[in-house]
Amino acid sequence: MFVLVEMVDTVRTPPWCFHRQLNEAVAEELNKKLANKVVYNVGLCICLYDITKLEDSYIFPGDGASHTKVHFRFVVFHPFLEEILVGKIKYCSQEGVHVTMGFFDDILIPPESLQQPAKFDEAEQVWLWEYETDEGAHDLYMDQGEEIRFRVTDEVFVDTSPTGPAAAASDNAAQPGQSTSASAEESTEKKEAPYTLIGTICEPGLGLLSWWNN
Repeated sequence: MFVLVEMVDTVRTPPWCFHRQLNEAVAEELNKKLANKVVYNVGLCICLYDITKLEDSYIFPGDGASHTKVHFRFVVFHPFLEEILVGKIKYCSQEGVHVTMGFFDDILIPPESLQQPAKFDEAEQVWLWEYETDEGAHDLYMDQGEEIRFRVTDEVFVDTSPTGPAAAASDNAAQPGQSTSASAEESTEKKEAPYTLIGTICEPGLGLLSWWNN
């Protein structure tokens, strides 16, 4: 689930940090820059593990800060495919069951990966499993907050780097007769999570089954 990733970056240390040890100032800047951020094709950065090498620092004309090339290792959340994780149901939609692990929310279990037969209750906005017993079928609801075990089957990285002004202007330019408010709504809808896990259910919030069997 968590891995150590070797990285290299040039860290800018502002002048008011010069009284501190260089490695302490660099560590703080690295955590500010990367912690709780998604690095494309790497994963969700959690915290700095250690600094393996500090190269020479330089001060450039017009900038009083020092610039240091740093080799370091960062703790990253990046589950491997087929890994089994435990989370809680955040909410349900027609897209599937959305799961949270507390620190990471972008987990989706699509309808075809739920325990079958499953159906979506429009009124309750919840997925339910039609659980077969000797007495017939019973609807077991996958309620919000229920613990769930799932297997990671895929991962999706989306490059959310900001586009240049020219590209953004051309993308959002309203056509003749088209309102600018519609363009704004479309741009909002296009916003995607930078890192999403796709899973298949192993156990539906099986407090459900323990409750039924009791």
